Amino acid sequence: MAISPDLLEILICPACRAKVELKPDGSGLRCVACHRVYPVRDEIPVMLIDEAVIEE
Repeated sequence: MAISPDLLEILICPACRAKVELKPDGSGLRCVACHRVYPVRDEIPVMLIDEAVIEE
């Protein structure tokens, strides 16, 4: 079971408050503004700034 579209609509980046999108491989949620990627573990997004990795 993947992350529901309803959940994706309400999630925002805790660092900059921008929208997040699911990465194509489903491994994380990527912020459209600051490019932080928050991991998804056991189908649960980990929305902690300390856990995020900044992608190019």
